[in-house]
Amino acid sequence: MTGRRTPWVGDLIHDRDAGRRGIVTDVRGGALWVLRPESGPGRWTSPQPDHLVLVTPRARMRDRL
Repeated sequence: MTGRRTPWVGDLIHDRDAGRRGIVTDVRGGALWVLRPESGPGRWTSPQPDHLVLVTPRARMRDRL
């Protein structure tokens, strides 16, 4: 991800592989991103942070509450 920040816990992202948005809930071992949908139940993982596009950083997500 040249020139872009790697998504981290609390960030809203778009997962290009899954074709959907989610929120990063955990990063395990620095190698596996755990994601949940923006709303509703569910969970999925991504081993490729370069396929996760940052939509809204955590700091701005907190402001939305």
